[in-house]
Amino acid sequence: MIIPRPAEYTARSGEFVLGPALNLAAGPGAERPADLLAAYLGAGRPRTGAGPAVALRLDDGAHDHPHGYDLLVTPEQVTLTAPSEAGLFNGVQTLRQLLPAQTLSADPAVPADAWRWPACHVRDAPRLAWRGVMLDVARHFMPIEFLYRLADEIALHKINILHLHLTDDQGWRVEIDGLPRLTEIGSTRTASMVGRAGSTVFDGVPHSGYYTRRELADLVEYAAARGVTIVPEIGMPSHTRAALAAYPELGNHPETALPVWTSWGISEDILAVHDEALDFCQHVLSDVMTLFPSRNIHIGGDECRTVQWEDNADARRRIEQEGLPNVSELLGWFLSQMHGYLAEHRRRAVCWNDAVGVGNLDPGVVATAWLKPEHAAEAIARGHQVIVAPHEHTYLDYRQTSHPAEPPSADDRVLTLAEAYSFDPLPTDLSALGVAALTDASGGPGVLGTQAQLWTESAPTTEVVRHLLYPRLCALAEGAWSDERRDPADFARRLQHHLLRLDALGALPAARPDGWDPGAGLSMP
Repeated sequence: MIIPRPAEYTARSGEFVLGPALNLAAGPGAERPADLLAAYLGAGRPRTGAGPAVALRLDDGAHDHPHGYDLLVTPEQVTLTAPSEAGLFNGVQTLRQLLPAQTLSADPAVPADAWRWPACHVRDAPRLAWRGVMLDVARHFMPIEFLYRLADEIALHKINILHLHLTDDQGWRVEIDGLPRLTEIGSTRTASMVGRAGSTVFDGVPHSGYYTRRELADLVEYAAARGVTIVPEIGMPSHTRAALAAYPELGNHPETALPVWTSWGISEDILAVHDEALDFCQHVLSDVMTLFPSRNIHIGGDECRTVQWEDNADARRRIEQEGLPNVSELLGWFLSQMHGYLAEHRRRAVCWNDAVGVGNLDPGVVATAWLKPEHAAEAIARGHQVIVAPHEHTYLDYRQTSHPAEPPSADDRVLTLAEAYSFDPLPTDLSALGVAALTDASGGPGVLGTQAQLWTESAPTTEVVRHLLYPRLCALAEGAWSDERRDPADFARRLQHHLLRLDALGALPAARPDGWDPGAGLSMP
């Protein structure tokens, strides 16, 4: 009943019963996964050195995949080994799912006899190195408490990347040292557009919120203790209207005061390319690096309308200084400057894939191929590592069904559970080119991974976000972790039990519309 489906699972007779105390042995380097497992097994269960043992240890020979693990449960002992801490974290989540669903609840009244594992042998490893989910907290701010819960929920699904979209035209959500107006001004808009982009209706309700440095540092630590890396996104040079509202001198028309944008869609207001704008971006990235230890920093780069550069004196001077043929090459130059700055600090830039189409972008930039499926192969051919995330299959802000109670999406697109489950992040056209999945980020061009996206123009609350996440995130998590084999009936069977886990965690919305069936189209046994 595990999601995502493990590579090898062999049932054995009997079960391991947890007593009132826990004999948990952690070898060198296994301390954090062991502490996490102990927390999942109940705060009231003291540690002891006697009785049936649960042992976690690092072992280079445990698996041939760096993030794989080997788990053996017998009635007398539980042994979890892995070649890395990441592998142990993955195994801990399997142990968590092997418990009865009710044990995932925070309810202290869980019966004592519920704490048991079935005897089994599990040998497992991820298909892709990058298994992520992106949440847009710029369009609608989400409480920090929700992000804590989300980090723990995605860990349950062996998702190891939480990509936070922290800035956009409609709001700046991260505190930056030395630039106080980014949050004093940029974190608040006076209203929000009602409906999709182009609507002329606004709600008149101010929307604001941002995360303090302390809040984000604590969240990063909490997520890391679950094997989850938080990747921040600071969009540039487009989707920067909130930053321009705070510091208009960074734009192409500094004489014009701009409010934080209240509309959805794509603003033509972008950063200038003079030294002051570049210094601003590097200042922000420098501060972000102190908060987020992630090797990867997402710098946006998408949907950059260059009309303001075409008639801007600073842009013309920059084109001449850099020997660029035309204004269209400025975007690749700008993003490569930021990637170079990050590389000096042993980090690297991630961009949305429409930025990768420019010819002068540094191949060290990781491409998130979101727009068209063929962009993944094109980016790999240019030398990039790629996160395969075409919007038709990975955008969870699209409606789950055609049910009238579904939240509206940008263009009423529907992404069903069955369609999410059928998505293969290593498609045939890539395999035909000899492109394989990368087991880590140290290699050359190839598929680094995949991720789900949830934009929040039409998701103003955590309740709506939860409705949109589940159960489709479960399906995408399986495609990121497990091999290309697809068995809808088997997945549907496992999902029925998994939804009990999510319900126990409080991860599902409080209510579903009458007649709503997210599993429509999946074969049931």
